[in-house]
Amino acid sequence: MKNILENQYLNLAVRLVVGFLFVYAGIGKAADPNLFAKEIGNYHMVPYSLLNIMSLTMPWIEIISGILLMSGVRIKANATIIGVLLIIFIAAVGSAWARGLKINCGCFAGKVEEVGWRKIIENTSSLIGCIYLYFYPVQKFSVENLGSPKSELGNA
Repeated sequence: MKNILENQYLNLAVRLVVGFLFVYAGIGKAADPNLFAKEIGNYHMVPYSLLNIMSLTMPWIEIISGILLMSGVRIKANATIIGVLLIIFIAAVGSAWARGLKINCGCFAGKVEEVGWRKIIENTSSLIGCIYLYFYPVQKFSVENLGSPKSELGNA
């Protein structure tokens, strides 16, 4: 089992999938912060005074962390940042679903996806990917590994 978890190709695939999802989602939100602020407001969980700052900063956190994760820069740190965001998303979607709100999750700009069990499963799957990357941060195929003496030996 340890050989599977430490597989450099599995690690790269998880980094690319989770990172891409966050870059893609973040770009859509950053392109239309007003729409994203409205979607955050639909959850009725954030004070009105914080909607604008959240809609302006959260997408960039997603984009930057996603790019760094895909690049293999500070894998544990970026997996943690994305994992914390996913925990917040899971809690928000779960809360809205439990309260019977029929709202768009706000995950991807221009794509209507109602809150519910499907979004919770999708976010939980990504969270499992982040947990995996945190505990098995293989540096192979990463920017941080370039120029390292280990990379020449293939031991990274």
